[in-house]
Amino acid sequence: MSTLTPFVGEIFSQLRAAADTRILAEIREGQVTGVTGGELLELIRKARTFIASKGLKKGDRCGLLAANSIRWVAMDLAIMAEGLIVVPLYSRQAPAELVAMMKDCTPSLLCCGDAALRDGIAQSWTEAPPQVLFDEIFAGVDGVQLERPQVGKDDPVTIVYTSGTSGEAKGVVLTAANVGFMLDQTAERLGELMSGSSSGGAGQDRIFHYLPFTFAASWIALLTFLKRRSLVTINMDLAKIANDMRAVAPDYFLNVPQLLERMRRAVDEQLWQTGGVAQAIYARAKAAWVRRQEKQPRAGDAMWLGLANRLVFPAIRKKMIGRNLKALICGSAPLSAETQLYFMMLGIRVLQVYGLTETTAICTMDDPNRVEVGRVGPPIPGMEMKLGEHNEIVVRGPNVFPGYWNRPEQTAEALREGWFHTGDQGEVNAAGNWRITGRIKNLIVLGSGHKISPEAIESAIAKSLPGAQQVVVVGNGHGYLSAIVTGSVTPEHVQSALDAVNPELPHYKQVRTFCVRGEPFSMESGTLTVNGKLKRDAIAARMKHEIEEMYRVKQAV
Repeated sequence: MSTLTPFVGEIFSQLRAAADTRILAEIREGQVTGVTGGELLELIRKARTFIASKGLKKGDRCGLLAANSIRWVAMDLAIMAEGLIVVPLYSRQAPAELVAMMKDCTPSLLCCGDAALRDGIAQSWTEAPPQVLFDEIFAGVDGVQLERPQVGKDDPVTIVYTSGTSGEAKGVVLTAANVGFMLDQTAERLGELMSGSSSGGAGQDRIFHYLPFTFAASWIALLTFLKRRSLVTINMDLAKIANDMRAVAPDYFLNVPQLLERMRRAVDEQLWQTGGVAQAIYARAKAAWVRRQEKQPRAGDAMWLGLANRLVFPAIRKKMIGRNLKALICGSAPLSAETQLYFMMLGIRVLQVYGLTETTAICTMDDPNRVEVGRVGPPIPGMEMKLGEHNEIVVRGPNVFPGYWNRPEQTAEALREGWFHTGDQGEVNAAGNWRITGRIKNLIVLGSGHKISPEAIESAIAKSLPGAQQVVVVGNGHGYLSAIVTGSVTPEHVQSALDAVNPELPHYKQVRTFCVRGEPFSMESGTLTVNGKLKRDAIAARMKHEIEEMYRVKQAV
């Protein structure tokens, strides 16, 4: 990584080189509009002009509250180029939560994508900083010189608030050096994906993007795409992801497990409803594929897989994503091995990425040519990973953040003796590929003293419960485990799943009782984070009566 040129200048250089090439596009109501590298630079120039007119000084914070758009990208780069610190705020988050973040970091200016977002903040916070709309920001014409140096390699460029699974969100400070290092790593890995070498592909990558830019991994991906002069088409309506994805026919795109699970279920349901020869071949090929993975093949399996590979799987791939796909890239939460194997059956590679906001989004990335199912790949070059106490993953390297905003005690707790303590549990094999096995803070301590990571048990139960939305295992301080199951399932279905899972577990890990909740946990109810992770403390508080009732009834019996 160059220590002389911050990543913002590198991206501007790439945009100038792509002055006449479309770089970003948006899909609105089926219509695609976009900008070239030169046109994006012009938007950045207008935004910098507006920001410079406000008299803000280097290091001031600037809130960015808007949905994904081309103008969001221009604002983000403009704010950083002016030496300010971007505070990206998720537009779908509750105003009260957004206000709490802004009170923590005290921005001097809040840039809003539309009036509704601005008004939501104004109603919740009478002492909010000045708020301006994108329409006003991009109306200017006179500008500053983009070459004017503002960002040094050690300067903070953003404060990204963590989703806060077990308490108040914390502001993660990332520097230009953190981001520049990570962009070099991600750009090289995408070059390997597209060409089989680190030199990069010959043509322009086509990318579909739907994840909020406010998420660290999504933002790093976006900046990497700009650095590679890729064509990024932004989804503007989450309800139309499937149609937009097919229209773009991307080479690759970033995903969360939830979407891949939904895509898989949609194929199963559609073929089941359609019936006929295609469904019969598909069902038999799926069974043959499972037996092959379990090393228990039967006579005829090769025939069914061969028929499916010729007659069914290509049609599924084309209808699902288009003909150009090189790989799906998945992060944010654990992906089940079953789902990864399913896409492999269709001939689609799924590459996993693991990391945290504090590690500039990434610690490990799958090698496109050496994917191990159920693992998240090796550490990125230039950083170190090892196991600490309780199999906790600890890391160090140029990607590790300098600290939390205004939280010295929590910074000191997370950064000890040069190592960042992730709070995640893991294991690594002889090939250097890592598996994430749980979360330290999620450990359930039974009355017997047994310490249990709930994630693997929840995954096993969910695998046997197709209609379940979420499975949450509880039991702190009790003599055994219980489960809360949400979704369209009956008690009989849940008991059947437990009957299948429990015999494979030691006695203290077996789930003895459960309750069914029809309404799934959600971000709106305060029981999921903005990126879909369970807020276990909030769930335990909300479900306190039901949890107590499970143990009371079981003990009475």
